[in-house]
Amino acid sequence: MTKRAAVIGYPVAHSRSPLIHGYWLREHEIEGEYVRHEVKPEQIDQFLNNFPNGNFVGCNVTLPHKEAAARNLAAATPVVRALGVANTLWLEDGKLHGDNTDVAGFLAHLDDSIPGWDRRTKHAVVLGAGGATRSIVYGLRERGVETISIVNRSYERASLLVQEIKIEANIAGFDQVETLLPSANLLINTTALGMKGQPQLEIDLKNLKPEAAVYDIVYAPLETDLLRQARERGHPAVDGLGMLLHQAVPGFERWFGVRPKVTKELRALIVADLEKDARK
Repeated sequence: MTKRAAVIGYPVAHSRSPLIHGYWLREHEIEGEYVRHEVKPEQIDQFLNNFPNGNFVGCNVTLPHKEAAARNLAAATPVVRALGVANTLWLEDGKLHGDNTDVAGFLAHLDDSIPGWDRRTKHAVVLGAGGATRSIVYGLRERGVETISIVNRSYERASLLVQEIKIEANIAGFDQVETLLPSANLLINTTALGMKGQPQLEIDLKNLKPEAAVYDIVYAPLETDLLRQARERGHPAVDGLGMLLHQAVPGFERWFGVRPKVTKELRALIVADLEKDARK
């Protein structure tokens, strides 16, 4: 029987997940299918409650449904319980289980791009306080980063994030970035600034020490202004595409029984699709 999985969201037409999982299904010669499935916000609770009776073995969850997914689970991993968001769901004994693989995807991509980064990182500066920030801050703390500074326009939103995930962090405004950078070993942009159709992230890296790494979760475009500036200054620079690829690995393994690898060929496939989209 053909196993079917999906990515659910609203909207969901932009998702690259079918390309990723379709590549792995072909690579491993698995009789399976992975599709986009649009679910409106007012339908999400009903959709998840009926999931065991549907024809999917599992799904990925994208915006705006990650919080709804977490609250509709029969069983959740410790990461989901800590963060209150789930992005990977599967059926086990007829019940809906869930995980948040963004944490693992973020860490795996950093490990792959900058081996040993965690041993050298005492202070990480994180720009933004949105949904992705939760996973990244949690991952940093999990790896033992001593000092985390969250920079956000809204102090209240950043403060609430820290309270909800029960993690100690400094909170600062964007006007304080220049004073934080000299001690930073890692700078991470978790905002949408710099993304296609969004304003640029206006930040000067002159105070960042040469060996400090710069990570941008944006992957459309692959080289944001932040990453271009970082590379010109000689900093190790990491784009957001790897996080998308690595977070997909655990779900595929759950649904189809094979642990796939993130390869240069897979990355090239997604890069080509991004470039095609950029030309439109």
